[in-house]
This record gives sequence, C-alpha cells and structure tokens, in this order.
Amino acid sequence: MANIVAIVGRPNVGKSTFFNRLVEQRQAIMDDMPGVTRDRHYGYAEWTGKFFTIIDTGGYVTGSSDKFESEIRKQVELAIEECTAVIFMLDSQQGLTGYDKEFANIIRKSKKPVFIAANKVDTPNKTIDASEFYELGMGEVYAVSAENGSGTGELLDELVKIFPSEGVEDPNAGIPKIAILGRPNVGKSSLLNVLLGTERSIVTDEAGTTRDAIHTRYKMYGNDFILIDTAGIRKKSKLMADVEFYSVLRSLRALEESDVCIVVIDAQRGLESQDVNIISLAQKQGKGIVIMVNKWDLMEKDSKTSEKIKKDMLEKIAPINYVPILFASALTKQRIFQVIEKAVTVFHNKTKKVPTSALNDAMLPEIAHYPPPAIKGKLIQIKYITQVAAKTPSFAFFCNLPQYIQESYQRFLENRLREKFDFEGAPVRLFFRKK
Repeated sequence: MANIVAIVGRPNVGKSTFFNRLVEQRQAIMDDMPGVTRDRHYGYAEWTGKFFTIIDTGGYVTGSSDKFESEIRKQVELAIEECTAVIFMLDSQQGLTGYDKEFANIIRKSKKPVFIAANKVDTPNKTIDASEFYELGMGEVYAVSAENGSGTGELLDELVKIFPSEGVEDPNAGIPKIAILGRPNVGKSSLLNVLLGTERSIVTDEAGTTRDAIHTRYKMYGNDFILIDTAGIRKKSKLMADVEFYSVLRSLRALEESDVCIVVIDAQRGLESQDVNIISLAQKQGKGIVIMVNKWDLMEKDSKTSEKIKKDMLEKIAPINYVPILFASALTKQRIFQVIEKAVTVFHNKTKKVPTSALNDAMLPEIAHYPPPAIKGKLIQIKYITQVAAKTPSFAFFCNLPQYIQESYQRFLENRLREKFDFEGAPVRLFFRKK
C-alpha cells in the first residue's frame, strides 16, 4: 500500500515551501501572493528509510473574491480523500482563525490521522505562539519552520510511524513521461481531465489557470505512463508576474524530463509562432512529438479542411516533417484516445532498437542504388551501419570520407530509415564516422 501525505491549510501558510523542503527540490511555485497553488501537486520524499508521496494543495478558503475558490476546495477535498495522513498547516504568526476552525471540522470528517504543523516558528522564543492551536483538540502541535527546516524532524518521526509499509522510493521510475504542452487556454487541462475521468486539473476560460506542472500516473490498453499537464507557454514579452514566469519555467522543465510531447493547438487560431518555438525546442531536445489540433468541433470544415491545415502546419515547422497531426476535441472527446495511442506509439518508435543485420540489409541496397555524390573527384563509400546507444534513435554510418557527406544526402538517408523502420514522431540522429 502506498504511503500518501496531503499538506492542507489556508492560503499562504507555507504549504508549498514545506512541500519543496520534503521533496528536496523547488517543484512547487512559491510566492507571497495567496492562492498561487491551485491543483494537487505530487512529489516523493524519504525519512528514516520510509518512502512516501507528498501532495501539495491550494489554500482552502470560503467566501473569498478568488474565482478559483470552489475548484481549489474540490482539489483539497480530493487530496484528503486520497491520502494516508494529513499535515494540517497553520500560521503561528497569524494565530488561529475562523477559517482554520471551519477547515478543521472538514478534516475531522475524513477520519484520517492528522498532524498539526504550526509554521513560521523561526526561533525558539516563538514556540509559545504554536500553543494556541491546541484549542482545535486535534492532538500534538508541532512547531516548525518550512523556511529553515527547524522542527520538521520531530513531525516526520511521528508521521512515518503510522505508515502501513516501507513504501517505494520512486513509484514512477522508468515509466514513460508524456507532457501536454501549448500556449495558454488551448485545452491542455481539459484533455487531461477527460482522459482521467476526474478533475485532476482546474479548468476555466481564463488563460494561465494551471501554474505548476501536474504529474499523473495513467494506465490504458496495457500501457503505463505519466501524463504531465503544464502551464501555457507564452512569449517572454507577455510574462507579467513572477508567478507566471515560474509557471513557464516549470513547463520547460516538464518538457526536458518528458519522453514525448503532445503539443496542443487551438484549431481556430491555428499554428502560431509560439507553437513553432515549442515544437522546435522539443525537437532540439530529442523528444517525441505529437500535434493535437484541439477544439476541432468548433471549426467549419469540409472534406479537404484537415489536409489543408496539415499541409500548412508542416510547411511552418519545416524541415520537421515526421510529426503526426491529429484533429480532436477535448470537449466532445473526439479522437482524444487516438491522440494518447499515437503518443504511446511515438514513445515506442523513439525507444526502438533495430538489429544491425536488419539495418544493413535494408539500407545498403538503397545506398548502392543511390550512392553519395562524389566530391572533388573523390568517391564516397558507405560500408556499414549500426544503431548507437542514445535516448533518441541514432545511427552511425561508417565510410571512407565522412567529412564529404552532404546535408541533402543525410536527409535522403533519414527518409529511407523512416520509410523502412517507422520512426514517426521521433527525431532521428545520423553520425558519419571514418571506417
């Protein structure tokens, strides 16, 4: 059984700071502005040889002016329902508030073990401030500082005692990661929620709703992988607040750690320059790529519309011509499972290993039929091909004069490789070495 701990509390009490301390990296965005965290955010931690999953949640509040209030509350309640134990974080500087008392009643109903963490006790003389929270009648109060780490050891010592098992160091190790990327408000979170059949990410019409990169384990048709919902990536000139800047950084980090990127495009706006930048970045980093044209249900179309749009898109992202383009709608669920199936296929293409014998049997006759053009009267001969160990399909061509292989001939070889062995959606790297 998994050990899962949810960190809950009012806005701005230090939940994300504490989360980052436990997972030992800056995964969650932190800011003095209340309401920065919105969705449930997962990480992994270890204490005295026991491993557990941590859930960071948005601030629980009622009657505020925040339009995301009810959705954040829903995410918090889902986290409490899912977890093994709850860390109820309170602000020792502000003291016990009506919101804290109201929220305590909700936590009691869950009947989960609760650990009260009185945060912002940065110095020993502030410990007295934490005693006020005994009024809640929820057991021991642990005076901690998420900022400098004081007091967290005592809390964690007691927390790990209730775990039913030792836990798993990283339950997601070695599992393919598929990142959902795109500009703001193109339907990334809607796609994730429809696939999961649950509200994993908050969805609104407002651009920038998602801030952190949201990781979710997903199983379908015998495939097991991790879906990563990300914040919308927009141009630097349009980044206004620090929070939005860090959201984009998290999205770029999600791209770096992913195996395959699903780039979501708004069908009504088409492929814009920022979409091309995302695709180019994914290609440079050797990621598999699938383009999903979302909101296809809103388009006026005939039998030729999809082919025309596909042709226009491939022209804009040229010379990247190997990317599958699917027309779908997260709202009506049209072709969304085909998008995921294609992403899984691209992952298998990206990790494909071609036997050396099959490679030479298929490619050497092609090379003999159309040999490299002679340069300065010198004949270039490719004698042998093998796949080299790399994160993307990479092939070494051994020849007598590797420095004279022209770029146009390299494209010919890549096209033949794709034709023979199907590397749709995956970048292919070619290297030419002296025999």
